[in-house]
Amino acid sequence: MGHSASQKKSAQWKLALGALGIVFGDIGTSPLYAFRECFADHVDATAQNLSGAASLIIWSLIAIVSFKYVALILRLDNKGEGGILSLSALVRGSRAAQGLRDRPWVFAVGLLGAALIYADGMITPAISVLSAVEGLTVKAPNLADSVVPIAVGIIIGVFAIQRHGTGKVGVLFGPIILLWFVTLGVLGLRWIIACPSVLWSLNPMNGLMFLVHQHTHAVPILAAVFLSVTGGEALYADLGHFSAAAIRRAWYFVAFPGLALNYLGQAALMQVRPESTHSFYNLVSESGILPLTILATAAAIIASQALISGAFSLTSQAIQLGCLPRLRMLYTSETEKGQVYLPPVNWLLMLACLFLITNFEKSSNLAAAYGISISLTMTVTTLLFYQASRTVWHWSPWKSNLALVAFLLIDLAFLIANGAKIFHGGWMPLVVAFAIIFLMTTWRWGRERLGKHMEKTSIPATMLIDDLARKNVHRVSGTAFYMCGKTGGIPLALLHNLKHNQVLHERVILLHVETLDASHAMLEERFDLLELGQGFCLLHLRFGFSETPNVPVMLKECLTGEVKYEPQKSTFFLGRETYAVRRGLNGWERFRLVIFAWMTRNATPATAYFSLPPSRVVELGAQISL
Repeated sequence: MGHSASQKKSAQWKLALGALGIVFGDIGTSPLYAFRECFADHVDATAQNLSGAASLIIWSLIAIVSFKYVALILRLDNKGEGGILSLSALVRGSRAAQGLRDRPWVFAVGLLGAALIYADGMITPAISVLSAVEGLTVKAPNLADSVVPIAVGIIIGVFAIQRHGTGKVGVLFGPIILLWFVTLGVLGLRWIIACPSVLWSLNPMNGLMFLVHQHTHAVPILAAVFLSVTGGEALYADLGHFSAAAIRRAWYFVAFPGLALNYLGQAALMQVRPESTHSFYNLVSESGILPLTILATAAAIIASQALISGAFSLTSQAIQLGCLPRLRMLYTSETEKGQVYLPPVNWLLMLACLFLITNFEKSSNLAAAYGISISLTMTVTTLLFYQASRTVWHWSPWKSNLALVAFLLIDLAFLIANGAKIFHGGWMPLVVAFAIIFLMTTWRWGRERLGKHMEKTSIPATMLIDDLARKNVHRVSGTAFYMCGKTGGIPLALLHNLKHNQVLHERVILLHVETLDASHAMLEERFDLLELGQGFCLLHLRFGFSETPNVPVMLKECLTGEVKYEPQKSTFFLGRETYAVRRGLNGWERFRLVIFAWMTRNATPATAYFSLPPSRVVELGAQISL
C-alpha cells in the first residue's frame, strides 16, 4: 500500500516536472526584460523606486498568477481541457436551458481571446529569443550587430524542427527549465544577502507608493510590470496536457520562488551597483555571462516552443468548433493525440516572428508592442470566469461580483497601461488578432449561409424514399455513405449520383458529423442511428472539440448490429462545391463571400480531415450561388 502511494507521488512530481518545462517557459523568461523596462522611461533608479518596482511585480504575480489562474481558473476544466475556447464552451453549455448558449457575445468573447493568443504566439518567441541573445553584448558590445542574425537563425531552427514533434525533445524541457528557475533563485538570493533591506519590497504598500510618487510615469511603469505576468494565461491553456495539481506544484514550489527571488535580487543589485547597465545579466560576474546567456537562450527556445504548440492546439480546437476551415494536420505522436503539427500555422508564425525581429531589432523596442494582446486576453478571461462562477459553480451574486470587480480593477489597470503602447507598435498584434477574428467569423457566417442554402435546395429524405418505393431504381451491392446536414436532408451528391448514374447502393447511410461544445463526447452521445426505410439510414456521429474526427474508426465502433461497416464494401460520396457570388448583394457581403470561397478552396479535403480511405471516396462536383 505504502509502495503504491510512493509510486503515485513520484509520478505526480514527474508530471509537475513536465509541466514546468512546457507551461512556465514564457513567464520564466520575463526576468530577462521585465524589471529593466520599469526604468526605461527616465524613472530614477533610487533605492525606494527599485523596491517599489520589485513590490509591484511580486504582488502582480501573486494576484494574477497565484490567485486568479492557479487557485481559481485552473478549477474550470472542460472535461480535462483548458484554454479560452474551452472556457467559452463550458459557459455556453452550462446554461443551455436559460438560453446562454444562444447569446452571441459569449462565443464572440471566446473568439476574441483565441485570436489574441495567436498575436501573443507571434511576439513571445521574438522578444524571448532577442532578449536572451542580447546577453552577448553585455560582455562583448562589439557583437551588437550580430544579435539580429543570431536570433533569426534560432527562430528559423525552432520552427524548422516542429514537423518532428515535441515528444522526442520534450523530456529535456523540464530539467532545463528547472535548472533555469533554480539559477534565477540562486542569483537573486546572492544579491538579497548583499542588500537585505530589499526584502521590504514584500510590503505591497511599497509598490503603491512607488506609483503615487512616480504618477507621471505610472502608465509606462504598469505596462513594464505587466511583462512579468505574461505567460500566466498559458497555465490554463495547457491544462489539457497536465493536471491542475501538477501545474500548481510546479508553480508554488519552483517557478514562483525562483521568479520572486530573482526580481528581488535585481532590485538589490541596482541598489548595490547603480552603474549596472543590465539588471539581469549583471547578476553574474563577467565570466558567468556567456553560460548564463546560453541557458537563457535555451529557456527562450522552450518558451517559444510552448507558445507554438499552444497555437497548434488552439487551431485544432477552432477547426473542430467550426471557426476555421479544415487545415492540414499531422499527428507527431502515436500515443499523445494532443501533439499536432499544422504546417500553415507554423510557417505563418515563423514569418511573423522574423518580421518582428528584423524590424524592431531590440527587445526593448519590441517590448513596446508586447502586452496589449495578453492584457486583453486576461480581461476576456475574467468576464468568462464571472459567467462560469455563476453558472458552473453557482456562486452567490455578491461573491461573483466581488471577484469580478477585484480582477477587473487589476486587468483594466494593466489594459489601460498597455493601451498607451498602441501607437508605439502595439497596433500590430491588435491588427493580427482582428484579422483572425474576421476570418473566423467570416467562415462561420459563410458556413451558416451555405447551410441555409442547402436546406432550401435539398429535399426531405422521406420524400425520396417514398418516390423510390414507387419506382424501380437499380440497386447495387454495398453501402454508400453521403455526408449530410443535421436535418438529414438528401445531399446534392446523392441526387447527382442518382440523376447521372441511375443507380443506388442497397444500403444508403446519410452521415452527419457534429462537433460538441465539450472536449470529449460521452459514450452514450457518440452516435445515433435511425432506420428510414428502403435501405436508408440516418447516422449522427459526435466528437468533442479536442478529439480527432476519425470517421472510419467511429463507424467500426458504432455499426456493430444489423447495419455493419465493411470497409471493402463501403463507398463515401462527397460533394466538391465551388461557389459563385450571385448578383444583388452589397459590397461587404460580396467581399466576405469572396474570402469564404478562398478559404474553402484552400481547406484540407474532407477525405484527409475525416481520415476516409482515399480508394473508397468518390467526389461529385457542383457550383452553388450564394
